[in-house]
Amino acid sequence: MLKKSSTSLQTKCAPADYFTGRAWIDSLVKNEGIPCNAVKVTFEPGARNHWHTHPKGQILIVTAGKGYVQKKGEVIQPLLPGDVVTILADEVHWHGATADSIFTHIAIQLISEKGQETSWLNAVTDQEYLGG
Repeated sequence: MLKKSSTSLQTKCAPADYFTGRAWIDSLVKNEGIPCNAVKVTFEPGARNHWHTHPKGQILIVTAGKGYVQKKGEVIQPLLPGDVVTILADEVHWHGATADSIFTHIAIQLISEKGQETSWLNAVTDQEYLGG
């Protein structure tokens, strides 16, 4: 068993290569005896990550604010605290904050046998973000 104190977590800026707007990441679990990573991500209003996939899927647990998630080819879904999203393996999707709210979620990704967790794609355009 491994316990981490909340005071030991380090907040880092999310990489601009994969995010539009500012977001911050706290690494909670980094492949520590279980083949998964878990992070807490906080998005400023209007911020979102790029389209991406996970070879083993992803679980999002919304903890604060208002956000969106969208699977490629489907309508944008609103997210509120307490919502849980299961994203299946290799589904192209994005998630982020609404234009008027911060948004925080816990993201859990299983790591593939090849050590992969996320495959990043192109940025979500403003038109896509606005649902057009």
